Amino acid sequence: MPRRAAEVRTAGTALVTGAGSGIGRAVALTLADAGWTVVLAGRRRGSLEQTAQLAAGAATRCVPADVTDPAAVTALFDSVREHEGRLDLLFNNAGTFGPAVPLADLSFEDWRAVVDVNLHGAFLCAQAAFRLMKDQQPRGGRIINNGSVSAHTPRPGSIAYTATKHAMTGLTKSLSLDGRAYDVACGQIDIGNAATEMTAAMSQGVPQADGNRVPEPTMNADDVARTVLHMASLPLEANVQFATVLATKMPYIGRG
Repeated sequence: MPRRAAEVRTAGTALVTGAGSGIGRAVALTLADAGWTVVLAGRRRGSLEQTAQLAAGAATRCVPADVTDPAAVTALFDSVREHEGRLDLLFNNAGTFGPAVPLADLSFEDWRAVVDVNLHGAFLCAQAAFRLMKDQQPRGGRIINNGSVSAHTPRPGSIAYTATKHAMTGLTKSLSLDGRAYDVACGQIDIGNAATEMTAAMSQGVPQADGNRVPEPTMNADDVARTVLHMASLPLEANVQFATVLATKMPYIGRG
């Protein structure tokens, strides 16, 4: 008996947080080019509008929102429900690294600022997406969390960022489990050294575990975006739970 072909969701409505720059912009443009309707979320309207312009007439909509503000997140997802009618994909991407300083010098305010964006913001968006996806018809959707290779191996002076990315892995696993009953799939993409504004200093050298400062290779952010598109295009009965995409020669595997 021939196998039944799974229903592949090649396009739908996607919401990308942190869509005004870097990985978020690259993913938003790749999704838009593949036919998705993309809601662009981020703090700065001007940056979101630049992303929309780069999408060259594709179906995009800019919604400025601060993911650390519960009321703003509620308004963002209410807007999706009202304008697009449903949500098929959340790329939970908004994040910040924080100051790269010795542990003893990290202020609580700087610690909290990273946790607010990377963990609280990710939770608020995932929860709002989950609520929308489980109640819409047809039911279900996909959440892809932006982790980091720091979810496995830290850099010196990155305790706030690393702690939140480890927490992101827990968020991903719990979402996967809680989403089963509602056809909500959740996966995580862990990225290493994509060339963005955040990694611009790597060509000048970054601290290593042995105390040296060494330039590190980077990769094109579009290579990450194509991986997200693949994850997003799977039928809901299949899921990439964790994917790692990194610059081939970055000091990560082994000892450098």
